[in-house]
Amino acid sequence: MSWGTELWDQFDNLDKHTQWGIDFLERYSKFVKERLDIEQNYAKQLRTLVKKYCPKRSKEEEPRFTTCVSFYSILNELNDYAGQREVVAEEIAHKVYGELMTYSQDLKAERKHHLQEGRKAQQYLDHSWKQMDNSKKKFERECKEAEKCQLTFDRLDNDINATKSEVEKAKAQLYLRTHMADESKNEYAAQLQNFNGEQWKHFNNAIPHIFKNLQDMDERRTVKLGETYRSFAEAERRVIPIVSKCLEGMVSAAKAVNERKDSVIVVESFKSGFDPPGDFPFEDFSQNLSRTGSDGTISNTPKGERDKDGGPAPRSDPKHPMSRTKNKLWLFGKKPKWSVKMAPSLEDFSHLPPEQRRKRLQQRIDELNKELQKEMDQRDALNKMKDVYEKNPQMGDPISLQPKISETICNMEKLRSELHKNESWLSEVEGKQSSRGDRRHSADNHHQTPQGRESPEGSYTDDTSQEHHTPHPRPSPAKPGNPNPNPDPHEFDDEFDDDDPMPVIGHCKALYSFGGQNEGTLVMAEDEVLYIIEEDKGDGWTRARKQSGEEGYVPTSYVEITMEKNSKGAVTYI
Repeated sequence: MSWGTELWDQFDNLDKHTQWGIDFLERYSKFVKERLDIEQNYAKQLRTLVKKYCPKRSKEEEPRFTTCVSFYSILNELNDYAGQREVVAEEIAHKVYGELMTYSQDLKAERKHHLQEGRKAQQYLDHSWKQMDNSKKKFERECKEAEKCQLTFDRLDNDINATKSEVEKAKAQLYLRTHMADESKNEYAAQLQNFNGEQWKHFNNAIPHIFKNLQDMDERRTVKLGETYRSFAEAERRVIPIVSKCLEGMVSAAKAVNERKDSVIVVESFKSGFDPPGDFPFEDFSQNLSRTGSDGTISNTPKGERDKDGGPAPRSDPKHPMSRTKNKLWLFGKKPKWSVKMAPSLEDFSHLPPEQRRKRLQQRIDELNKELQKEMDQRDALNKMKDVYEKNPQMGDPISLQPKISETICNMEKLRSELHKNESWLSEVEGKQSSRGDRRHSADNHHQTPQGRESPEGSYTDDTSQEHHTPHPRPSPAKPGNPNPNPDPHEFDDEFDDDDPMPVIGHCKALYSFGGQNEGTLVMAEDEVLYIIEEDKGDGWTRARKQSGEEGYVPTSYVEITMEKNSKGAVTYI
């Protein structure tokens, strides 16, 4: 249906309608702009959120638990999802908002042009109508004047008193007015015919053409809006497959959470490889008491039997090691106030428990193998380049590559030496762990403790003289960090020349056997209880006294120490 034929007289309404169409287009453009801003801000906030919760540590330090790995996978998928939101925003910005703004400007210019043409046609028609109307009014006036002259002539012609000159004059005036009326009539007829022609052209050619252009413009605007609606939806639908993959990745990450695997990782991360502590032996401190009274002896009857006999139960000795540590032996009882005396980090990781030491050594071996492979690849590449230079001297001097080849070979030798050293340490740890397992099995079968024990550093040997990681005794006090590996034997002897014995400040239990090869050190057996008479001053040695009165230094890491309350507090070194 054409606007030109059906709406020929609705120029003003079509003017308002086309203006409304442009206003609606601009309103939709504003909506798209706000939606675009929302998408951009949403993507930006997602990026910020992912960056906030992403680990800031290196991959080696990241937790290996499945919950952490899955969460980091979800963060990666969310980051990809944010990227897709940015793609949507970019699509909307270029294919929807940008086109709408450009089209809106073009539409305004086109509408203005068509309306100007319509107004010009209307003005031309109005001008034709005014000319026709003026000629019509002129014809009307001339006719009225001619009628007056006719009445005057008739009156004078019938008047007998009128002179002949008056009659002739009236007749001449009538003729003039009649002639002017005829001319006005012809002019009016010509103007009327011209106006009718212009009016027909206006309503049958000019206005339909202008209205048709306005109709085409409005229909194109409608089509453009439909296309932008579709593009708006297509921008969202185009990223749905990738968004679905992101969501599927999140679901897969959630399914990858494995509680048993996390438990295994906890065990692998914190397993020390040490044996659980054995039972505390009963220590009878009543042997040296004077036995008086009617009974003559102090009964060694257990507490339960004495209760049955009705005898009073003896008070617990506050200095007794068992009473001092009974609250410290239970894993889920009273929270133990233990403190760990950390050993300095060593190259062979001997300061770590056996299992952790093995893992660290294996990790270092893997890194050394990778570095060695890189050096080997570099050497092969340099040798190939050298061969090319020798065959084609114009490409380069082969002698210039020799220093780099020598440096690479030197690096390879260093890496091989370091690799061999770490593999030896790893073999030592694995061999002693297997030996320890065999001995544990033997101990379970025979219900006795073997002579050899593993050291805190993870070494194991039957012959204490072959313990590789047993620290040598050092004089006390000594400066931390500056140990003396070969102490003077007489330095320890000088410390025991005092006649008065040093007071007891605590007691300890031997976790491992110690040979005490050097003078000044004290030989101790596993699970043996000793008195502490001097604390570790930072050199790794504690001065202890046996029940027999023999004194000497023992490695602090070999004993479990409990200090008396009246000393520096109950602190346990492990």
